[in-house]
Amino acid sequence: MRALILCLLLSLPALATRPNVLLIGTDDLNDWIGCLGGHPQVKTPHIDRLAAGGTLFANAHCQSPLCNPSRTALMTGLRPTTTGVYGLAPWFRTVPELRGLVSLPQAFRRAGYHTAIAGKIHHVYPPQKDRAAEFDAYGPPCNFGPMPDKKLVETPSPMRAVDWGVYPEKDGQQNDWQIAGWAIDFLGRDHGQPFFLGVGFGRPHVPCFASQQWFDLYPADTLKMPPMLENDRDDVPDFAWKLHWNLPEPRLKWLLETNEWRPLVRAYLASTSFVDSQVGRVLDALRRSPAAGNTIIVLFSDHGWHLGEKGISGKNTLWERSTRVPLIIAGPGLPGGQKVTRPAELLDIYPTLLDLAGMEPIDGLDGLSLRPQIENPGHPRRPAITTHNPGNHGVRDEHWRYIRYADGSEELYDHRNDPNEWHNLAADPKHAETLRRLRSFLPQHEKPLAPGSASRILEKRGDRWFWEDKPVDELPQSL
Repeated sequence: MRALILCLLLSLPALATRPNVLLIGTDDLNDWIGCLGGHPQVKTPHIDRLAAGGTLFANAHCQSPLCNPSRTALMTGLRPTTTGVYGLAPWFRTVPELRGLVSLPQAFRRAGYHTAIAGKIHHVYPPQKDRAAEFDAYGPPCNFGPMPDKKLVETPSPMRAVDWGVYPEKDGQQNDWQIAGWAIDFLGRDHGQPFFLGVGFGRPHVPCFASQQWFDLYPADTLKMPPMLENDRDDVPDFAWKLHWNLPEPRLKWLLETNEWRPLVRAYLASTSFVDSQVGRVLDALRRSPAAGNTIIVLFSDHGWHLGEKGISGKNTLWERSTRVPLIIAGPGLPGGQKVTRPAELLDIYPTLLDLAGMEPIDGLDGLSLRPQIENPGHPRRPAITTHNPGNHGVRDEHWRYIRYADGSEELYDHRNDPNEWHNLAADPKHAETLRRLRSFLPQHEKPLAPGSASRILEKRGDRWFWEDKPVDELPQSL
């Protein structure tokens, strides 16, 4: 017993000097933030200030353009092709071979950290039986509320969440405000040990609701709309439709016919500025706290979102608008004001935080520490890989995006000359070597769909493709 007590006492100084971790997540936030330049009018001063004081990964991409598999990859450091989690279900702990994985918060907890969560970091809060094993403390969950009595916009989908407009009257009524408030209270307390705090905001995920002050930032008559190319999809493989078949988010055609395209873009920008303000509240609380000088901050979004590009709204694609995400890392002793254009992946967050906190690496992770790029932005880096259902992958390096679908069809875009991905070069023999090189990064081994997979699932049965258990060739395309 004396030996154990002595061992614990000797470990206390090292533990006390370890940095805290503040992991801030947003949902469906694409590159429409000021520091990434995705929209010329967007106003995100708090996120931009964080980027100015840290490292902005300007070429960061998600592992899946869908919440659950993207967040599962981030929290486990494993790709969907490793876990078999491709859809909005299952919760990964229900998969027998994944039950014993050490998640990101668990790794810090085992190292002596106090771990806490508010809002959406995992796709949903763990089931009650698993909660105590994931985090020590839980704040309010993300619920995207409140909701009006009836939808503000009558979209083709009756889903209540597919909606946008001025609502509610005050910011304090928003669920994200409550999530930020809980985090602010947490940061104001002394926890007696280093902490790992995850704060996950729901906006700008639909419903794109914000109070009037945020809409006032974007007058409708001067609003700049996303650049579009008529018949953009003429050179896109037919199989691309299967990745976002019959989804609740409306197509551009409907948005144009109903004059709702501009209101949706405006609502998305307003929701983005609102969530930026909540990020600012949390960052300001950290600056006021004793932990200010010893906390690593990571800000991310789980995937992007289309605002009419390629004829759709929503996500579920392997194009840039769906895969590119904000990723910022800042903290004590880390360089500020720098931009990395080498590819980065969300599953790199796990090994990066272990590295920056001085903890032992965990064997078997698919992610790689981003520390080499933080120390030298030009340090070489592998491409980023995004997967949506088995057999469908996007490969993104510094200059190219390559897509290979499950039927073997392909796309290739040169981002130096075609940042909007309007011209598919896959059939051009001049780019045969580029195609060969990028194909070499495709996953060599893919886990099949995990037991319990559901929602946004595409699978082949015999000679037919099924979308959520319905034959694709019997479903409307919902153009």
